[in-house]
Amino acid sequence: MRVAAYERYGPPEAVGIVERPDPSPGEGEVRIRVHAVSVGASDGAARSGTPWFARLAFGLRAPKRPVLGSDFAGVVDAVGRGVTRFVVGDRVFGATGIDAGGHAERLIVAESGAIVGLPDAVGMADAAAICDGALTALPFLRDGGHVRAGDRVLVNGASGSVGAAAVQLAKHLGAEVTAVCGPAHVELVRSLGADRVIDYTREDFTAARDAYDVIFDAVGKSTFRRCRRSLAAGGAYLTTVPSWAIMLQQLTSKAGSRRAVIMFTGLRKDADKIPDLEQLAALAASGAFRPPIDREVALDDIAEAYRIVDTGHKTGSVVVRPVAAESRKAMS
Repeated sequence: MRVAAYERYGPPEAVGIVERPDPSPGEGEVRIRVHAVSVGASDGAARSGTPWFARLAFGLRAPKRPVLGSDFAGVVDAVGRGVTRFVVGDRVFGATGIDAGGHAERLIVAESGAIVGLPDAVGMADAAAICDGALTALPFLRDGGHVRAGDRVLVNGASGSVGAAAVQLAKHLGAEVTAVCGPAHVELVRSLGADRVIDYTREDFTAARDAYDVIFDAVGKSTFRRCRRSLAAGGAYLTTVPSWAIMLQQLTSKAGSRRAVIMFTGLRKDADKIPDLEQLAALAASGAFRPPIDREVALDDIAEAYRIVDTGHKTGSVVVRPVAAESRKAMS
C-alpha cells in the first residue's frame, strides 16, 4: 500500500509517498481501505514541529509517528479474530486520535476504537470532515461551554472546520449565534445558520460589553483577556489553542465568574467519542449538519493539502483521497 510519510520536521514537502506492506488486522482489529482522510491544523503542527510544544506530543528531535492523519472514512476490507461490530464491506468513519496513521491507503483500527458505521446518505469526504471539525466543536460547546437553548454564543473563526461546525451545532443546541469571519466567507457562514455575521475587517467583536454567554475562539486568534468584557457574568471563553496564559486562567477562574476553558478533545477516551460520532452521523444524514470542504486532493498531492492548511485561511476541511472515488458497492 502507499502511505504519506515523513521522517523530519519541515515544510509540506517533507511528506512523501512511500510503499509499505499491507497491514493485517490482529485480534479485535479491523482493516479499512481509506476513501477520505482530513489534513487538519494538528497534522500541520505535527509535520512542522511548531509551535515548540507540539514536539512534546509528536517527538522532541524527530517524529515518533511517520504517518499522520486521524479523521478517516472508508470501507472495512478485512477483520481480525473475534470482531463482532463490523464485517467486510461496512462503510465506517472515525478518528484515531494521537495514534494517527490515516494518510494511507489502508488503516488498522481497534474494533473498540472511535469508529462507527457510516449512513449511506453521508459521503466519505463529508464523514472525514465531520471528524475534523464537529468532533472537536461538539464537546467544546456541550461540555466546556454548557451551551443551552437561549444562550448567546459567538464563534470566532467561523469559516474553518471547527468554527463552521460550531455555528451549526450551537444552533442545534438552541443558541443565538453570532459568527466572526473574513469578508470572503460571510455568505457561507450565514448559510450555515448564523443569526448574525461579523466581518472582522470591519468590526471588532470584543468592543461589545456583556454581550455573550459563550465565546468560542475556534482558531485561537484572540485571548481571554481581550474577550472578557464581552462575556456576560458567568460566561465562558473557549479556545482550541493552548498557551501558558489560558491554562493558568482556567486553573484560577473562580466559581460563578467569567471563565477560560481549554480542552484537549483529541485525547478523550474512544468510548466517549463513539456516541458523538453516532450523533453527528445522524445529523449529517438528516441534512441538519453539513461540513464545508475547502478542497479534495489525491494522496499524491498531500503536500498541496498541507500548504492550504498552513495558510490558516482554509474554508472548512481539506480532505485527501487515498482511494480515488467511492465505488458503487461501497455506497450500497
